Amino acid sequence: MGVSEPASGTSSVPDARLRRLQDRLSRRPEAGTELEPPEGHTEAAVSLIIRASAELDVLLIKRAESERDPWSGHIALPGGRRDTEDASLAHTAIRETSEETGVELSTSGWSLGRLGRVVPSRSTLPPITISPYVFGVQEDIEANADSSEVDRVLWMGLPDLLDPKTRGTTTILLPTGPEDFPCYWVGGHVIWGLTFRVLSEFVELAGGL
Repeated sequence: MGVSEPASGTSSVPDARLRRLQDRLSRRPEAGTELEPPEGHTEAAVSLIIRASAELDVLLIKRAESERDPWSGHIALPGGRRDTEDASLAHTAIRETSEETGVELSTSGWSLGRLGRVVPSRSTLPPITISPYVFGVQEDIEANADSSEVDRVLWMGLPDLLDPKTRGTTTILLPTGPEDFPCYWVGGHVIWGLTFRVLSEFVELAGGL
């Protein structure tokens, strides 16, 4: 399915907080750059979507339980692997978001920028390089679990992610034994791993919006 990228100019973003975020993202080293992945790595992209509500909400998904999914049941950002038909990784993020949540970023979103790429830190996970793209949407945008890969969608308030009390550690049982990881504890959900790393970088930029 073909997709088009949403508007990216600062003047096209009506919410002043999102314009400030767009300006901060534009000063990042990653701005406007799409690098080649490391050799042997699959390319993927995720969408970090900010809804322009009173407190600003972040869209997350809970992945469905699946033995074939190394991130089965995790809280994650909508996104997935790049298809050969995708003109860019931004298009990958937009397409996957539509398929997983029904949010049509190409027609109802604003492109705000991108964050740094992340790769799994454990060798037991697939070799994949993930590019996070940041988008803004209007306050009345709704999301739904539109894919068999998604159990539910979650909107989390930005103040919860900014609150130091929501950060902690969680113990994960790995094939090599239990290991502690940094995480967010928000609304009864634990957010760790790659999603935690992306959100941590975002939170550093989002203070004071």
